[in-house]
Amino acid sequence: MIRKHSESGYDTPIPGVEQKTLVYGERTLMAEFLLKKGKRVPRHSHSHEQTGYLVRGRIRISIGPEHGDLGPGDSWSIPGNVEHGAEALEDSVALEVFSPVREDYLPKQA
Repeated sequence: MIRKHSESGYDTPIPGVEQKTLVYGERTLMAEFLLKKGKRVPRHSHSHEQTGYLVRGRIRISIGPEHGDLGPGDSWSIPGNVEHGAEALEDSVALEVFSPVREDYLPKQA
């Protein structure tokens, strides 16, 4: 699958947090997240393994009992079923890969 850049296609799962699925295959899905300064992704868990990379901005992330402030170029990995959350310390852009594919993030068919 090849997908060209587009400014459209974002969902807003949480006010101040936009999410867009970029590409996906049989076992992985990559999504882009735009987080506004001060917005939080509440602690939650899901069965998917999640690996992320911070493109721009600064975030505070918690993974299980571990916490850290991250900047551009930093990355993280979250095992499935581990509680995690984040707070945007600045307007931020993150890329995350999920495995297996998150069915709830697949583009809706028209």
